Amino acid sequence: MTIENTVAPLQGVRVLELGNYIAAPTAGRLLADFGAEVIKVERPRTGDELRNWRLYAGDTSMLYRTINRNKKSVVIDLRTEEGRELVLELAAASDIVLENFRPGTLERWGLGPDALNEANPELILTRISAFGQTGPMAARPGFAAVAEAFGGFRELVGDPDRPPVRVGVSIGDTIAGLYAAFGSVMSLFEREVKRGKTPIPLGQRMIDVALNEAMLSVTESLIPDHTAFGINRQRTGGRMEGIAPSNAYLCLDGSIVVAGNGDAIFKRYMEVIRRPDLGNDPGLQTNADRWERRDELDHAIGDWAKNLTTAQALAILDAAGVPAGPIYTAADIVSDSQYAARNMIQRFDVSTGDETLTNVAFPGIIPVIGGKSLPIRNLGPDLGADTKDILERVLGKTPDEADSLIAKMEMETV
Repeated sequence: MTIENTVAPLQGVRVLELGNYIAAPTAGRLLADFGAEVIKVERPRTGDELRNWRLYAGDTSMLYRTINRNKKSVVIDLRTEEGRELVLELAAASDIVLENFRPGTLERWGLGPDALNEANPELILTRISAFGQTGPMAARPGFAAVAEAFGGFRELVGDPDRPPVRVGVSIGDTIAGLYAAFGSVMSLFEREVKRGKTPIPLGQRMIDVALNEAMLSVTESLIPDHTAFGINRQRTGGRMEGIAPSNAYLCLDGSIVVAGNGDAIFKRYMEVIRRPDLGNDPGLQTNADRWERRDELDHAIGDWAKNLTTAQALAILDAAGVPAGPIYTAADIVSDSQYAARNMIQRFDVSTGDETLTNVAFPGIIPVIGGKSLPIRNLGPDLGADTKDILERVLGKTPDEADSLIAKMEMETV
């Protein structure tokens, strides 16, 4: 699949990705998905550490293949003077630089904002870190797990009688990556709108995304509710504070989620479970009232659900217009007709080096344009697969010069 035969609104934009792990690479993936040429710089020999996370075979994990799809991999050693010079050359030929090193790292390498700005006075620099580039905690290291806790998110996840838990994905990194991609495109848009007018100062072209702030941003009214009313929200398990009935319920063969908390929906919901007395109860006509009696409602719904299969329960709820759905596993998702109809599951043959795994499913591109997910052009590349091409095509090196640089980098890492 090539970029020429698919929708690519960011075609012509070049992104230099200096990031590791998940946050900055997620931002790079989003830009690459929609046509930007994303050049991922990786360290020699080992590359991005994500290549080894959840590695079940070969030398490149499916996690890396997923998060770094549609990109190009270039091996450059940022610890060498020659490597830094190549990065500055690439920055001069790029529109956006993405990075998620600990604050101060790029500066120590001579690749800080001033050096990048000198190489390219129109460059957009998007930086992701644990606590941001400023403030008393800026220099502290931290992964998303720490940021999720510091941002108030972790305190809300889990059951009230147990310690807070973590969701099963790197949600802090992913949300920060979303903000980084949005900030990058926002700054790119401003640059194009103001082109030829007053130059945009460097500080305004620097996008500063902190993991803890990204998580704080999704805690909804946590802060204003506390400061206005003294409310300290508690963990509520499968429920949502102040919203009822909305929970997961056990059936004969599994679980379902039902969100029957709308006032009009609630009456229909109670009819479905054969409890019209609850639907007509004057003390259950608002969400606030239903929240106070949430245990009673969940008990009634649970008594109804436990005698049905998930398919039976969902069919009844759907017929009554009550929002409900199954709790899917990976196996359910890859066989589901809704995902298939929107091209949201895309399959590839993947080599591990020792064997080729056929028909491996990967999640599609979001948001959808034209009714279906855009096709994934390529999975996360092998380490250094595009080094020679980038050196020649982007930096104008001759084939001999490119070969010499590659050989020198390989020798320096032995």
